[in-house]
Order: sequence, then C-alpha cells, then structure tokens
Amino acid sequence: MTAATSFPAHIPLSVQPAQGYAGDIPAELAWQWLQAGEAVLVDVRTDAEREWVGRVPGAAAVAWKQWPSMAMNPDFDSQLRAAVPQGGKVALLCRSGVRSVAAARRAAELGIEAYNILEGFEGDVDGSGQRGHVGGWRLRGLPWRQ
Repeated sequence: MTAATSFPAHIPLSVQPAQGYAGDIPAELAWQWLQAGEAVLVDVRTDAEREWVGRVPGAAAVAWKQWPSMAMNPDFDSQLRAAVPQGGKVALLCRSGVRSVAAARRAAELGIEAYNILEGFEGDVDGSGQRGHVGGWRLRGLPWRQ
C-alpha cells in the first residue's frame, strides 16, 4: 500500500510549531520520514490498541501508558532511547494525537528531537461519538495492518 494523497490542502506537509518539543506533523510527513530513514516512528498506544485496532508497519511499539490500568509505562524512557538512535529524530503516534504530545514533551526532555503526529491513528470523534471518520492515519490511507 502506498501513501494516499488525501490530506486536506489547507494543512501543509510541513512541521508546525509546538511548545516543549520539535513540532507537530501530518501523518503523511511522518510516513515520508520513515520511508526515507529520516526518523523512527514510535507508536505510544497500548499493546491492546495496537492489537485490536491496528498497527503501522515499521513502527516501534513503546506504550506511554499500559493497559488495562492506564498507568504510566515505567520503562518508557529506556524503551524510547532503545528505539531511537542517538542524535536521531522520532515521530510519535497515539490514538488521536493527545498522548503523543505528552510523549513528545518527555522525549524532548530526554534530548530527543521529537514530533507529534497530528490526528493520531484513529482521528477525532465524529458527531456520532465514533473515531475513524474524522482524520487519522488510517483515514488518510497510510499503511497499517490489523
């Protein structure tokens, strides 16, 4: 599967400024970086989310919080450092782009060039209270597996 070109024209495929980390990026840019070897893609969702909802091929799995308690992953720092080569950059993905902001801030504190992937894997909740219809990695047609 190749990257889709369905990203809204009003959202540029560039880094947007952020506070406390390197910036926010659209999913398509994260995918381009991953394919070019310019960044590591780290999925900070829980193991359960990746297993039940889907995963991105080539992404490192480093949960920010752990299922089912949603307690902080006490090994997050060491697992992230192991996933991202020293001096490298990381694009962080969660369900909707919220946990990945917190993870990007923590990564920046660890000295890692960190970017949050806007909209996350599933995007925002729609008018019916469901995800997967408003933005997100999957809706953009980027590679993923069940």
